[in-house]
Amino acid sequence: MASPEVAMLPVSTDVLVVGAGPTGLATALTLARRGIEVTVLDQLAAPPTTSRAAVVHAYTLEVLDRIGAAAPLVAQGMRSPRFTVRDRDRVLLTVPFHELPSRFPYALLISQSVTEAVLTAQLAAHGVRVRRPSRLTGLSTTGGGVLARVDGAEVRARYVAGADGLHSTVRQAAGIGFTGPRDEESFVLADVRVDSALPGDEVALFLARSGPLIWAPLPGGVVRLVAAVASAPPDPAAAYLQALLDERGPARRPDRVTEVLWGSRFRVHHLIADTFRAGPVLLAGDAGHVHSPAGGQGMNLGICDAVALGTAVADVLDGGPESLLDDYSAGQRPMAEDVLSFAAGLTRLATVPPAHRPARDVLIRLLGALPPARRKVALRLSGLSHRQPASG
Repeated sequence: MASPEVAMLPVSTDVLVVGAGPTGLATALTLARRGIEVTVLDQLAAPPTTSRAAVVHAYTLEVLDRIGAAAPLVAQGMRSPRFTVRDRDRVLLTVPFHELPSRFPYALLISQSVTEAVLTAQLAAHGVRVRRPSRLTGLSTTGGGVLARVDGAEVRARYVAGADGLHSTVRQAAGIGFTGPRDEESFVLADVRVDSALPGDEVALFLARSGPLIWAPLPGGVVRLVAAVASAPPDPAAAYLQALLDERGPARRPDRVTEVLWGSRFRVHHLIADTFRAGPVLLAGDAGHVHSPAGGQGMNLGICDAVALGTAVADVLDGGPESLLDDYSAGQRPMAEDVLSFAAGLTRLATVPPAHRPARDVLIRLLGALPPARRKVALRLSGLSHRQPASG
């Protein structure tokens, strides 16, 4: 007997969501809570148990709270009151989160796989299950919306939400351009256990000549390492990760890798979609923008896209004007441009040539000595700088 996830696709649906990462799940949950009929597809047979994102910022938690997903997420994560920028043993900048003007004055440290599991459970409580493995093979617009081809079957939808990542089939089928610099960055990523003297409740960004290293603790004594490297190995071993920490991490009391739970590599472009809307087709998350992981903004921006997209589509289906969908694209794309610029700036800051590093470090320390400057950086990292004034 077929499981609910692989049962026959419906002939029609109000909204077809393609992709069941955090962005697609949050989009679907936003719609389901409004009573909108939504179908969610993902080409993977099962959710991944490993993932890149490790931080959910304050503004994202505010957005998730609108769809009832913040509380169960906070219950499983670890609250971080600060973020530090370091050059080996020197703390150049401490960014405090505990004074943020938010109900969530912290960064929540939690694996993306747990975030996905929480959103999936919330979605199931509203009677919606992810249909997997299901592959979208084509889209064509019709008078009433979109005709989607999925594994040889056809599904009619009023709207399609593309949350299917960097190589988005939805974006390509809609003919939406994806532009930016052609160069790419290579990163290594791993979850490890370490003997470390670093605080166990804060994310640290180490600036090094060879590239940035992000050190992020997770629940259960796990540390997420993300480093920009010239050529990342497909399966980084303990010795490789130890060498990275020795080169970029603390010097006086070096970290010692005791176990590698998993590791991988990925490449990042800085790209953004020409538009987030083409008629009844809308984009969110990595389908619309990709960038460096510096600052931990990628998944957070995708979730914010998702709730904005889901809200706009639900409002239109409830009788609102179609212009709300243009407002979605017009509002989220500049936010994506801002985040891309911010992530690229952090990467450039990390890779300043050796001759300029003393001046860079002095400048960052001066920045950290000014409370208004620290507050501005905290608002930027937390995403609260994107909050609309009307929301408080």
